[in-house]
This record gives sequence, C-alpha cells and structure tokens, in this order.
Amino acid sequence: MYKLLLRPLLFSFDPEKVHYFTFSLIRNFSKIPGMSALFRSLYVVNDSTLERELFGLTFKNPVGLAAGFDKNAVLYNELANFGFGFIEIGTVTPRGQVGNPKKRLFRLKDDKGIINRMGFNNEGLEAAITQLKKNKGRLIIGGNIGKNTDTKPEDYTKDYLECFNGLHPYVDYFVLNVSCPNVGSHAKLNDKDYLLELISEVQKANANFEKQKPILLKIAPDLNNNQLDEIVELVNETNLDGVISSNTSTDRTDLKATKEQLAEIGNGGLSGQPIKSKSTRVIKYLADKSNKSFPIIGVGGIHSAEDALEKIAAGADLVQVYTGFIYEGPKLIKKINKALIKKAN
Repeated sequence: MYKLLLRPLLFSFDPEKVHYFTFSLIRNFSKIPGMSALFRSLYVVNDSTLERELFGLTFKNPVGLAAGFDKNAVLYNELANFGFGFIEIGTVTPRGQVGNPKKRLFRLKDDKGIINRMGFNNEGLEAAITQLKKNKGRLIIGGNIGKNTDTKPEDYTKDYLECFNGLHPYVDYFVLNVSCPNVGSHAKLNDKDYLLELISEVQKANANFEKQKPILLKIAPDLNNNQLDEIVELVNETNLDGVISSNTSTDRTDLKATKEQLAEIGNGGLSGQPIKSKSTRVIKYLADKSNKSFPIIGVGGIHSAEDALEKIAAGADLVQVYTGFIYEGPKLIKKINKALIKKAN
C-alpha cells in the first residue's frame, strides 16, 4: 500500500515539506485511540533471537532508525510503533540553528537515493531535552551530537561536551558526528590528533557520571584504506565503544541521475542505494582489520532484508535505515527482522 499509493503521492511534493507533513500525519494518527496498538500489531516483531547485547545495552532487535530523521526527538515514541529496536535522535547542537538555505533536500528517484545539505538544522540542546523527558521507555535511544556551524575551531570540543553533559541522563548511547559533509569548516573534525583530543575529553566527562554511556564515532563512506587504518588505531587507542559506518557520501560516480540534474542540485551528502557498496566495504575493512575488536553499526543503502543481511555478514552488529525507510516504507523493518529470525532458525 505504501509503495503503490502513499509514496507516489508524497514524492510529488517538496521532500522537506513532505518530511514535516509525514511527522504530523504519524503524530496525529497515533493520537487516535487504538492506532498505536494497530501499528505495533502490523510492524513490531517480538522474538528472543532478535535480541542483541552490545556495549552493555540490550537491543530488542538490531534494526534502528539513523540520525537525521527525528532531529529534535519529537516523534521517537510514535516511531517505536513501527518495529525499530533503537532510534538515534539528532544531530543535536548546543544552540538551535536553521541550517543551510533551502532548497536543501533532493530525491534521486531513479537511483533510490537522497542528496541533502541540511546543515545540522535543529532546535538545540534544551529543546531536545524537553522532548526526551517524555520518553515512554519503549526502546533504546541514541544521541547524535555535533557542533554549531558558527562555532570557532578552538571551541568545537566545548560544543560536544555541552551536548554530551546535557543529554547524558536522557539517552542510552552517544554518537560523535564528525563526518557530515554539510557543515562548514569541518576539516579539523577529520584530523586524528583532534579526534584523540575530542574523544578523550568526552570520555573524561563520561567518567564524572555514576553510570557511563557508550560513545561511538560516525565515519564517512569515502575514507581510503589508510584513513580507515587510522580509525582502527583511534578506536584501539581510546577504547571507544564502537563505530557507525557510514554517514553520507560526497561521491557522485555511477549515478543514473544526469550531470545536468546533479549540477542543478549542487553539493550535499548522498544517501541510499548509491552508497550501499561503499558502506559495506568500509564495514568489512574495519571488521577484518580490527579482528572484530569493536562493535560496528552498519548504515547506508539498506532498502531490503537482503541489504541488511549483507551488512551483518560484512561485520555489522546492528544496522540502521533512513533513506530505505523513506523509499520502502515501515514494512522494511519487519522484513529485516523476519529475515533475521529465519536465518537464526
């Protein structure tokens, strides 16, 4: 029904407007008595074989929603009814910011992809905290954190620490987003020496809390093998809890979209099917190079159960969907979980 009726209708409008319209639709439908229970009966799969123990947390199932969808933590309780095992909110920055100028979100329908240059648009830390206080405890919540666009390089760490300390009581794990191509002056965030400093400072802050929260690093799919070797060294040196592979890509090779279409769209991060192989390659390289010494969350181009199983076979412990959720609809999560149960049995 989604792909035949709802998606063609939604895809006939501006992607960003549709995003907020869909949020309103899900929120309002969920307020109708019995609708949340109906959604759960349609999409939630409960089976002990789906449970995953990772960095001290128990995930009901290994299929999550990637950051960027529920930036301000306004819909995670309702989205839990679609069968996710975990949801990552954000990217959250200390202060709210409007992000990059519109139009900044584009569909590549023939490629089953999306290009965005949103620029960490969000309502800020305090707004996220207000929403997270409404958590009904249905599933694990991750907090994806970043810096404000206008923050000076010498204050980057301060931004991450402010978000980390503020969100700490309300999320189950953290993701340091240092690989988004849509924020200005982020070159420093890819420097290994700076990452060592950032991770060290966040870990010190973590130690001040009675209960420590897992900290993960989200990396780009465009890294070469030397850069990936540095990531492995970084994780081992800092005892980081894990890596998310991967963020969006700046690469535009082998797309069905024409050069004219791409020129009209301009810069931004590419997600969806076009980056599936890139993401999987990074996952496999990290898993092999590290002898699977740290957990990996695989994200990038998962549009089917087979895509998810491929990520897991490459070395991912959990997977996340985003663009696939938009293109394939909520049944995707159920299909992946059903395939995992079948594989386990």
